[in-house]
Amino acid sequence: MVQEILLVEDDIDMAELITAFFKQKDIKVHHYEDPSRALKEFRAGKIDVGAIISDLNMPEMSGLEFLKKLREEGFQTPVILITVSDDVDTAFEAIQCGAYDFVVKPLHFPQLFISIQRAFKMNKLNAENSTLKKAVEVSRGINPDGMIGHSEAFRKAYDLAKRVSQSNSTVLISGESGSGKEVFARAIHQWSSRRDKPFMAINCSAIPDNLLESELFGHAKGAFTGASDKKVGLFEEAEGGTLFLDEVGDLNLPLQAKLLRVLQDRKIKRVGENQYRSIDVRVITATHKDLNTEVQEKRFRDDLFFRLNVIPLRVPALRERREDIMPLANFFLSKFNAINGTDIKGFTPAAKEYLIKNNWRGNVRELENTIERSVVLCTSKEIDASAFLVFDEDIAPVMESALTDIKNAFVFRYGETFLPLEDVEKKYIQFVFQRNNRAREATAKILGIDRKTLYRKLQEMPDSMEM
Repeated sequence: MVQEILLVEDDIDMAELITAFFKQKDIKVHHYEDPSRALKEFRAGKIDVGAIISDLNMPEMSGLEFLKKLREEGFQTPVILITVSDDVDTAFEAIQCGAYDFVVKPLHFPQLFISIQRAFKMNKLNAENSTLKKAVEVSRGINPDGMIGHSEAFRKAYDLAKRVSQSNSTVLISGESGSGKEVFARAIHQWSSRRDKPFMAINCSAIPDNLLESELFGHAKGAFTGASDKKVGLFEEAEGGTLFLDEVGDLNLPLQAKLLRVLQDRKIKRVGENQYRSIDVRVITATHKDLNTEVQEKRFRDDLFFRLNVIPLRVPALRERREDIMPLANFFLSKFNAINGTDIKGFTPAAKEYLIKNNWRGNVRELENTIERSVVLCTSKEIDASAFLVFDEDIAPVMESALTDIKNAFVFRYGETFLPLEDVEKKYIQFVFQRNNRAREATAKILGIDRKTLYRKLQEMPDSMEM
């Protein structure tokens, strides 16, 4: 991949020398005489470079002013300033303003090349750190505005979460496993006035019933066998903040009754104690179950359901917001590139088609795991659809040879989505036609039809296979 530089230099002769030198090194140079125009193009996202070289002394705007404006607007691309002066004070001021390096004319091009190579590495590290920081912040709820999603279904849930964050009402988040319920819970906490207080989370289905009560409410010393010391429960640990009860639909009926009492009275009692303690905690719950059905089946208390369901918030499944799949996939690709030190550029068209059409029963969590696995196993610059196909040991021998070349596979189903028979016929004709290098006679022979019939069918296809 060609590396690129932004050059801001009003001296045409010098600019031509620099451009010619870097062209020999397979580095593309975007030259601007006017720093204001360069800044405008950079701001508009029309220039994506790994480093910037700028003259220090220019009539319209100095290199220092140009550098300051870049940094004020949040751009962290390394900037190398060049000047005829070797004044120490000027160099010091440039470095203080955020310059990566300071080079004195007449230019020593090998030295400038080394500086540029280091700047490229610095820019890559900055990008990786930014990606990892964003991933950590979003997953921990530190930066909820960084959540990725532009679909109508996602924005509806996002906007509701933001509105209800300013209240203290109980929120019941529903959605399939892996859809991001805890991410929304953390976002609500972070947007609220309780953001500086603790956010405590517990998965109610992951802890045995006999221990869950102690985890939630705490216990006194000697309350039961093994209770060698007192324990503060999560309700007390979350004082002033938010307690997130994930998979609340898995609570047993006795614990449901105790949770209802806590929500009504705003007091808890540790196991083995008679003393009640007041609490100030906002409770957010989540479940993948249909609690209405659970109530009807007498597995969940209706009074607790009404108490929890003050504000219902449904997180859409990933298949309900397919336009968000590729932005999420690209984000996860950047994240795992940074973690694994890889430099995978993107996805092939076949991979993109697979990602968008797959039903993702595990939702965002499954998508993230899929991208992580494909990054680790990928041996090329782009991830192909073959990287996503995971198969059982029983069918591995059958599939292994087909996976060596994804073009040999005729795919007529993605996940649980089946195609109508008419569409399958069209896709199969296209598949055979392409596999035979668009040779009509060979294709017709394989399909068992005459050339005229094949020609007519090709003409009927919307993407006009016959050219």
